[in-house]
Amino acid sequence: MLSLTAAAQSPVPVDTLAFVRYESDTLAFDPATSNLPAFFRKMDEVVATGKGNINIMHIGGSHVQAGTMSHRIRRNLLNDFPDRIARRGMIFPYSVAPKCNNPADYRVSKNVTFSLIRNVYKDIDRPLGVTGIAVYTSDTTAQIKIRLNTPDLPFPTSRIILLGYPDSSWALDYDYRVVPSILIGDDEYFPSEIDTNTRRFIYDVPTMKDSFLLRINNYDHTTFTLTGILLDDDAPGLTFHSIGVNGAQVTSYLKCANFEEDLQLIRPDLVIFGIGINDAAAAGFDTVAFKNNYLELVRRIRTVSPDCSFIFLTNNDSYKKVKKKYSVNHNGELARDVFYRLAAETGGAVWDQFDIMGGLRSMDKWRIAGYAQYDRVHFTVKGYNLIGDLFYNAFVGAWEKCRENNENH
Repeated sequence: MLSLTAAAQSPVPVDTLAFVRYESDTLAFDPATSNLPAFFRKMDEVVATGKGNINIMHIGGSHVQAGTMSHRIRRNLLNDFPDRIARRGMIFPYSVAPKCNNPADYRVSKNVTFSLIRNVYKDIDRPLGVTGIAVYTSDTTAQIKIRLNTPDLPFPTSRIILLGYPDSSWALDYDYRVVPSILIGDDEYFPSEIDTNTRRFIYDVPTMKDSFLLRINNYDHTTFTLTGILLDDDAPGLTFHSIGVNGAQVTSYLKCANFEEDLQLIRPDLVIFGIGINDAAAAGFDTVAFKNNYLELVRRIRTVSPDCSFIFLTNNDSYKKVKKKYSVNHNGELARDVFYRLAAETGGAVWDQFDIMGGLRSMDKWRIAGYAQYDRVHFTVKGYNLIGDLFYNAFVGAWEKCRENNENH
């Protein structure tokens, strides 16, 4: 029988705030009906044996696009298991577009201005994929440089998969004038494979240490649209992907025509849902539609990963600005109830962020203490770090609980 004692880990220390309900920092799920225990069993096996892969995907709106909370969870997980670090996973060069913020764990620079399209737009004239966002340009000299900003997390990368497409013919003869290339140092790499059906350019590269340059290579007024970059490798272990779009609602991801197709590159074992704060911002928040839209998103994910587990993060407490004054948003309580019903119907779990924060009107206490921003919707960096630590401790607690249950049966 596989010994899992080496897989045990401890909670991380967290800031102590009088208004935070630390006793509520748990994952709520029914061990008899949830598929979360099966996920943790797979985690144990990968950690203990060093064989196989675990893919976790955190998906949401601006809380996720900012990257701070996601990277805090990622760092805590990989710091616990430094020998099980696999690929960095799916990323997007957000900041090549004007007024678009980028996660701090990788830096992006460009030499020209790119146009932007997001899944929150009313009219989407270019197909989007799992990232829910795209940038495009027709500039013949366009370049994007990406530098990983995590020297203590040595993500192996021997394959880069570029998701995107030109608006002209596919140039199946690998014409260098229209096919994007990757530069690492002084060496330039062209795709070893182009899959026109899934809009993928696959580059086999020597193990990348920290940075690469993407050269678009437009020609004759071609426009190239970039929808994602997967930093890939065959190394076994743990990968934590984060996908976020400012302003995204559940329906935003349902509008992404290539969502499931791109998701096949990730095949998540666990999805952490952080979508809902924008859905519940409207005065006429429809809880029935919200729940049904979520169920459709779950269904689409399970067409790719049938055994995928789900953790639903309830909305954080928030305020709405009405006539230049901030008023508490009672829809947070309505959404909270929906998340519990979603978990019950999908065999998922709930992390009750709303309750853990302190419940209704707690966001203003977080703001006064310096953990939330003035808009009373978003957190500061230290606020996101605290939220990430609290989530990780609940995750670790649930993992240990499932392990104890396995040993007792």
